[in-house]
Amino acid sequence: MKLIRYLDNLPNRFRRGAVSIGNFDGVHLGHARIIERLLASATLVGGRALVLTMDPHPAQILRPHQVPPALCWTQRKADLLGQLGVDVVIAYPTDENFLELEDREFFDRVLVGQLEARAVVEGSNFFFGRDRMGNVDRLRGFCADADVTLEVVEPVVIDGRIVSSSRIRELVASGRLEMARRMLTQPYRIRGTVVRGVGRGRKLGYPTANIDGVDTLLPGEGIYAGRLLADGSAWPAAVSIGSNPTFDEGALKIEAHLVGYDGTLYGQEVELDFLARLRDIYRFDSADKLIVQLDRDVADTLRIAAEHEAQGVDQ
Repeated sequence: MKLIRYLDNLPNRFRRGAVSIGNFDGVHLGHARIIERLLASATLVGGRALVLTMDPHPAQILRPHQVPPALCWTQRKADLLGQLGVDVVIAYPTDENFLELEDREFFDRVLVGQLEARAVVEGSNFFFGRDRMGNVDRLRGFCADADVTLEVVEPVVIDGRIVSSSRIRELVASGRLEMARRMLTQPYRIRGTVVRGVGRGRKLGYPTANIDGVDTLLPGEGIYAGRLLADGSAWPAAVSIGSNPTFDEGALKIEAHLVGYDGTLYGQEVELDFLARLRDIYRFDSADKLIVQLDRDVADTLRIAAEHEAQGVDQ
C-alpha cells in the first residue's frame, strides 16, 4: 500500500481505477464492506483500488471548535486500509479552496480529471462538495454522464445500530473497548511518547511507562488489558488511564506496566492497543492492598493477551 499526499502529477499507474472517498476514521466494519466492494470494482475495471481522504479533517477548517476527536492518525488509517487490500491512499492536504469546490466541479476536476476514475464506491450517507451539497443521488447522475460505474454500499448493522465512527467514539470515550472492538477491524490503538513519572510504580514492583502527547481519542478512565508496541516488539501491558486516588494524585495519567519488559523507553514514541477493560479505578486502604490488586490485573492481562493471540495476529 502506498500513502501519498498530492493529486497533481499523479503517476499513471494510480489512475483509471476504482475510487472511494471518505474520512474512514477508525477503519471500522462499515468501511471494510466498502473496501471489499472497492476491490471487486478495481478488478472489474482492471485498475488500482484507491482511497481519497482529507488531512486535516475538513471540520478543522470549517468548524474548528466542533471537530470530533480522531480515532486514528493518518499513517495508522493508511496501514489499516492497506491491510484490507487498498493499493493507494491519498491523504490530500485540505485547504479552503479545495473545500469551496461545488459537487459537480469536484467530480469533474478530481474524480474524472485527476484520478480518471472508472469506478466509484461509496456508502449510502456519502456527501461531497461545498456545504455537502452533493449526495449519492447526484453522484449517480454525474457518474452516468461520465460513463463511470457507481456502487452504493449499505451500512453494517450490529445490535440494531449502524456501525459508524461516531458510535465508536461514544464507546471508546466511555471505556467500552470490547464493544468498540466488535465494530473495528483491529483493536483500538493510541500513540504517544514515554515520559518520566514519579517512579512510584517501580517502588511497588510494577514499573510503568508514562505516555504523553496522545493525539487521538483517549479511552475513558479505568484499568485495561492492552499491548504496547515499541522497537518492533510487543508486550502485554496492564494500563491505567486516570488519577491515582490511593496516593492522592488527581492528575489524569496514562501508565502502562509492560509484563516481561526490563528496560527504559524514555523519549520513545510507542503505540498501545486496548484489548479489554478490567475494572474501575478506586482508592485502596494501603499500598499492600493495591499490590494485591495489581497482581490480579497483571494475571488478567496475561490471560486476555494469550486469548487474543490465539484468535489471530492483529497489527
